[in-house]
Amino acid sequence: MKIPRAALLIVITAGLASLLEIVDTSIVNVAIPTMMGNLGATLDEISWVVTGYIIANAIILPLAGWLAVRIGRRRYYVGCIAIFTVASVACGFAPNLMTLVIFRVVQGLAGGALLPTSQALMQEAFPPEEVGMASAIYGMVVIIGPTIGPPLGGYLTDHFGWRSIFNVNLPLGILAAMMALANVQDHKLEKGSAHQGMRSHPIDTWGLAFLVTAIGCLQFVLERGQADDWFQSGAIVINTLLAVGSAVGFVWWELRVKYPIVDLRLFKKPILKFGVMMMGALGFILYGLIFFVPIFCATNLGLTATETGLLFIPGALASGFSMPVVGALLRKHEPRRLAAVGVLVVCLTLGMLAYSSSQTGTGDLFIPLLIRGFAMAFLFVPLNAAVLGSFTGPTVGQVAGITNLARQLGGSLGIAVLSTLFNREVVRGYGEMMGRVSPLSLNYRAGAFLHGTAMQMGMGTPAQMAARSAWARVQRQAFVQGFDHMMWFMVFAFALALVPLYFLRAPAHLGPVDAH
Repeated sequence: MKIPRAALLIVITAGLASLLEIVDTSIVNVAIPTMMGNLGATLDEISWVVTGYIIANAIILPLAGWLAVRIGRRRYYVGCIAIFTVASVACGFAPNLMTLVIFRVVQGLAGGALLPTSQALMQEAFPPEEVGMASAIYGMVVIIGPTIGPPLGGYLTDHFGWRSIFNVNLPLGILAAMMALANVQDHKLEKGSAHQGMRSHPIDTWGLAFLVTAIGCLQFVLERGQADDWFQSGAIVINTLLAVGSAVGFVWWELRVKYPIVDLRLFKKPILKFGVMMMGALGFILYGLIFFVPIFCATNLGLTATETGLLFIPGALASGFSMPVVGALLRKHEPRRLAAVGVLVVCLTLGMLAYSSSQTGTGDLFIPLLIRGFAMAFLFVPLNAAVLGSFTGPTVGQVAGITNLARQLGGSLGIAVLSTLFNREVVRGYGEMMGRVSPLSLNYRAGAFLHGTAMQMGMGTPAQMAARSAWARVQRQAFVQGFDHMMWFMVFAFALALVPLYFLRAPAHLGPVDAH
């Protein structure tokens, strides 16, 4: 398919802006140890560089569509790119941790607008029958961005210092802002429409307050829960209560006000309800796997962050190459069928990873991650096309914000739940296996014999070395066993996504629609 020049320019502009935001979500992680030493911060303190960005990002996602109409999409989009770029440079020159965290929050607030607005721009650049291709291009950015972040961050940190991971955004941000100025246009609002009324009507301050409190507190709980021992922490309890109370208040208020900050009435369309469920499930699996595999690689294989990041790149490239193909398939095949293929294949790859052992190598991880890359294309493209293709005009931006928020909250929930279950599983497995270790066993005595020279090297007696060796082997085995159990948990959890997928009715212009 030949893309018109105007649409191509929008795609390049929106893709570059989206890539800036997505890469910055993951590029910082590998630089954390270096930043700790340079800024004299503890791990708990430095974690706010990541947590502050994610919380700010989540807060702004559902507001992006409303702000684009209220301020004017072109002004808002260009302004957010400019603020994001300036905040990035400010992070690169931050003299202390507090300054760095503040500018990371500013960066997150500006960056949160880029994803849904970019997605809406791509969607509008193509005719209705080609929205599958728009979703494919956007999906390429969403999948590839988090994958190139860690290896790029590792390379920049190793060769140019941690500040370079922020300063590299300056030329790219300037280019994105210039392209947005040249190519992005405001919405064309019909006279007397509800969206036109949003520009002159008073701001929904109560809705804004409820939304910011609910999402901010919920994201804090999900990000800090595991580190703070969940409800043993007073801060977690307070934020949980605030999140629940504000969420209830937000829903009650938004259904009463004439010009809501987020139009919850959009959920009357079943496709948005089930689409949000699917996006949440997708985030759960996507971020859960990205969280666990690097830990497995570092603990079991001894890989560096950069080496682990490189392991994900073939799968990301597979997704990138597959997405235009899936976009073309949408012209002939119903989105639910393609998405069902994606769900089943992802479950298959998770099942393959569930048979990992202490002898597993990079070659054993390569194939499942590569197949998963192909499968992700069958999920992102049909889901985005089906949900966003059911809406038109400024509403697309708001729906894009809601679906992106669902994916991010699903990812945060996935990491929080899975990491908690994983830690408990490792402790349980370690306790069970250590209870079976006996100094009288042949393996244990073999360890003592092998370490017979330890005493001569000043490392302890053979018995002490054998005990340490047994402890290390049991700990490693408990870790691998916990990893395998989490993979099986993810298989069954993601298989449940077939339920909302069954009810996901796509618009007719996306291909033949199956009857239930």
